[in-house]
Amino acid sequence: MGTLGRAIYTVGNWIRGTGQALDRVGSLLQGSHHIEEHLSRHRTLMNVFDKSPLVDKDVFVAPSASVIGDVQIGKGSSIWYGCVLRGDVNNISVGSGTNIQDNTLVHVAKTNLSGKVLPTLIGDNVTVGHSAVIHGCTVEDEAFVGMGATLLDGVVVEKHAMVAAGALVRQNTRIPSGEVWGGNPAKFMRKLTDEEIEYISQSAKNYINLAQIHATENSKSFEEIEVESALRKKYAHKDEDYDSMLGITREIPPVLILPDNVLPGGKAAATKVPTTQY
Repeated sequence: MGTLGRAIYTVGNWIRGTGQALDRVGSLLQGSHHIEEHLSRHRTLMNVFDKSPLVDKDVFVAPSASVIGDVQIGKGSSIWYGCVLRGDVNNISVGSGTNIQDNTLVHVAKTNLSGKVLPTLIGDNVTVGHSAVIHGCTVEDEAFVGMGATLLDGVVVEKHAMVAAGALVRQNTRIPSGEVWGGNPAKFMRKLTDEEIEYISQSAKNYINLAQIHATENSKSFEEIEVESALRKKYAHKDEDYDSMLGITREIPPVLILPDNVLPGGKAAATKVPTTQY
């Protein structure tokens, strides 16, 4: 950080300190000697009644997701940002290596009109696209549920079956293995190709790897984030035309040694310079 940067940082720190002091003075003038801060009551994992989520240690649950009540999630699965898995009146089971993508809702039914008990059971290596709704259903291993699809009570999606994006699958519908169903209401569209079946498995593997990256990023301390942000800004790669307009010649080292406090375990190591394209 250069001289100007240090000066700006110092001024910013002084302004923040002044604001805190003024807040304390205002509290005293109001006759109150304490400061109230309203914090979010959001909890990623939450008990309900006497039930609590059972989540494997290798599962990634995004900070803004909610896993509530009688929910079990297997190894390597990922619950993405904005998802809600609510196991209150029945149980939810998610297998291993399954990804439930952003803003998806998974709920259960205590019973339906015929008196059938309807938990939600999602198997291994399943992909559930963004903003899907899965309610009292069974999704078998290596099945695929597209973005924005809705699965109503009693639906069964068999292994290697696919629900197209935006589909509405009516109650008690069974989607056979190797078929694609879509539309509103959902109907048989065609058979899956071998390449598409392979894609379902590959999609699950891709999300296992992606979840590890997000888990690592979410576990960083504020100090690590600030240091990395400063490094990216300092060594950002600009377009040559952009630099020429400013009359800047940049010398970017091919390898950067990060400080000890940036890396897990406090060990320094060489890493490629983070770059930003403009």
